[in-house]
Amino acid sequence: MSTLTHGPDHVETNPDPAAFAHWPEGLHEEMLRDADNGCVGSVLVSETPTMRIWHLRIAPGKRCRFHRHVNRYFWTALVPGKARGYFSSGEIKDVEHYQGETKHFDYGEGDQMLHAVENIGESELIFTTVEFIDGPNRPLPVPDSVRLAPRDGH
Repeated sequence: MSTLTHGPDHVETNPDPAAFAHWPEGLHEEMLRDADNGCVGSVLVSETPTMRIWHLRIAPGKRCRFHRHVNRYFWTALVPGKARGYFSSGEIKDVEHYQGETKHFDYGEGDQMLHAVENIGESELIFTTVEFIDGPNRPLPVPDSVRLAPRDGH
């Protein structure tokens, strides 16, 4: 019997509901409902057999849905701002982003991270995320409704 060794970016989903008692009411249930959401941004602007490029915009006081990362990706903050992350481990992490900040994440076979991001600042958060879908895990499906619609004549 082999034991799967997770990489440093893997976040385990805590099975104990008590680990989420400090979260806003209803957020843990929302996380469970969105556990297989592959929409890692607001709009999927480009897709090839090996990658997806996303734009993510979060207005002040709003939050993006919970979503799961299963393969390598990176994001870049296009503007400065403040965010609060809710992670499937039960952790809540507040961060301050700066323009141009870029973070890379790597997921091996069976690795994942399920989280949501809330804008706790006073200006819109804007990110570009590049997700590499040719990794060791099958990419999660995304609905056509998140794909950028072509403009007439283009």
